[in-house]
Amino acid sequence: MRGYVAQYYWTVRSVLRDKPQLRKCLTRCKHCQIRFFTHPRNAGRRDLGCPFGCRQAHRKQSAKQRSLEFYRSDAGKIKKKYLNERRSQRHHLAESASAENRFGAPEDHEPAEIVRHLQMVISFIEACRIAWQQIHELVTEILRQRSIEIGGKLFYDTGCGQKTPP
Repeated sequence: MRGYVAQYYWTVRSVLRDKPQLRKCLTRCKHCQIRFFTHPRNAGRRDLGCPFGCRQAHRKQSAKQRSLEFYRSDAGKIKKKYLNERRSQRHHLAESASAENRFGAPEDHEPAEIVRHLQMVISFIEACRIAWQQIHELVTEILRQRSIEIGGKLFYDTGCGQKTPP
């Protein structure tokens, strides 16, 4: 894992060497402490999560906590009872709706989040607006390339098996 981090920081340093004005956009994740580029309007903030998983994990954890607090309150218990009664009355409709959600909506939004982050960072580095489609094509092309190195490309497989962000 150290190799991945070292290569990432080497890239960040080379970008800062070429574009020193972006130093003010470099910030540290409040969860995992990794350095990443943020939008200039967020420069100097210390309460940001990185776009590599911490932001989504914190959002998911906060939503779960809010939901637990609501359904433990009196109003939440009443609403939950109503929803459960309604669900049992319309069991066959709920079953078809859950099948649509299961197969129609992607579970993991991280790749799109990372592509949007790359779009913002590359737009600042190149000093012009880069389209989302261009970034998507670039990432797809990079991931499609085969490596002739024995160890393989760094982003093909992290090898650590970590399912949650740091």
